[in-house]
Amino acid sequence: MSIEHRVWARLEYDGTDFYGFQVQARERTVQGEIERAIRAVTGHDVRVVGAGRTDRGVHARGQVIAFTANWKHDLSVLQNALNATLAADVAILALGPATEEFHPRYSARSRTYQYTVVNQSWRLPLERRCTWHVAPPLDQERMEAASRFLIGKKDFSTFGRPVHGDNTVRTVCRAEWECRTGASRSREGRRLVFEIEADAFLYRMVRSIVGTLVRVGLGELTVEGFEGLLGARDRGLIRLVAPAQGLCLMRVDYDATFQGVVQ
Repeated sequence: MSIEHRVWARLEYDGTDFYGFQVQARERTVQGEIERAIRAVTGHDVRVVGAGRTDRGVHARGQVIAFTANWKHDLSVLQNALNATLAADVAILALGPATEEFHPRYSARSRTYQYTVVNQSWRLPLERRCTWHVAPPLDQERMEAASRFLIGKKDFSTFGRPVHGDNTVRTVCRAEWECRTGASRSREGRRLVFEIEADAFLYRMVRSIVGTLVRVGLGELTVEGFEGLLGARDRGLIRLVAPAQGLCLMRVDYDATFQGVVQ
């Protein structure tokens, strides 16, 4: 006899061939793929709720979802069955019981995104699905200086728009660049990785920020000019939006109330 379980799960997916996370009638989406697998395994139609609606082409290593499943076996068996049914570009990394009060989106304390820029003269074909290739040298120090203006509770309407309502104020607690180089590569080759953590994000906010910071790194925009754009609260001032493939949802964190729910 099947038992109704409230379940959470952590997903990893390559967003290249998905039209974003949210289900669509005629396009392939992450939510649609998960719901298809649940239906195939349990025999029931289920609506999945996600922590973030990643856009078309955006990846995830730590997307969190929740759903109710009719299932008579251990939840570890459910995870294995779903992974056996899912397509190769999405996987369930962890799965466990959740309370009825838990909501992946509204219970979240913060979300962390990472954006990777390959900054070297030659492109890397094997990494084209998960990075943005920028050939001219970027000034990392200038980009780091501009990033510091993002910290705090601010109106980010210059860099994005809300999915619902009209509130464009978000709180960013961390925004930093890291330079990573491989030991087997020449000194010229490097990856500039931008990581940003906030309570929530506007639509295309991270990609707009990264594109504008790259303009700072190229010398097209001053550090003070970046601060001015943020304060202008004018979406029409954005000249460069970073492509989707370099962006990845890394982690969703929850407060102590749900600390034992999502591990």
